[in-house]
Amino acid sequence: MITKHHVTTNFLGGMKFDSVVNGHSIILDAAADNNGNDEGPRPKALILTALMGCTGMDVASLLKKMHVEVERFSMECDADLSNEHPMVYTEIRLKYFFKVAENDHEKVEKAVRLSQEKYCGVSEMLKKICPVIWEIQYL
Repeated sequence: MITKHHVTTNFLGGMKFDSVVNGHSIILDAAADNNGNDEGPRPKALILTALMGCTGMDVASLLKKMHVEVERFSMECDADLSNEHPMVYTEIRLKYFFKVAENDHEKVEKAVRLSQEKYCGVSEMLKKICPVIWEIQYL
């Protein structure tokens, strides 16, 4: 069986769009200097959100299976854009931040590695166009 995703996007005027994903509405808009009203995120930044959501869900699921008590887990992502059109990401840097017991650090590292090397489809797609570099920091 082939799994498919379906998203509907409607033009709202100016540079603003309403995209419906799994019944959830996301407003997209351009910045004022690109004829928008800055009423929503830009599409390329949402790719980074998708990356963090995908790997974050992998890691959370894996750590739960490993019986790791997570006090805090967050991520940050920075990406460089090319200067030429079409402007694409040339490098993505992803940081994972954890507050867990010190004896669980090895499990955290295993979970992140499994996400990045085996499970995260968004990361795998992005790696086909640019490096995705990741690191773990403990709080």
